[in-house]
Amino acid sequence: MGKSITGKNEQLTYLKERLTMFMEVLDHIEPENTELEDIDRLIDMLDDLEGKVEQFKTREE
Repeated sequence: MGKSITGKNEQLTYLKERLTMFMEVLDHIEPENTELEDIDRLIDMLDDLEGKVEQFKTREE
């Protein structure tokens, strides 16, 4: 498993990288060829990102 992300700067960097990856995926999607499974994967990516934000917020408190 990967190293635990504990520092505030590390957490912010991680979230920025994940958001950048999400944006890159969005940029490469062709709407006319997008299937429901693709949309489901995008939603999963957002859910994972939201979960990490909540996890990091909890660690700060």
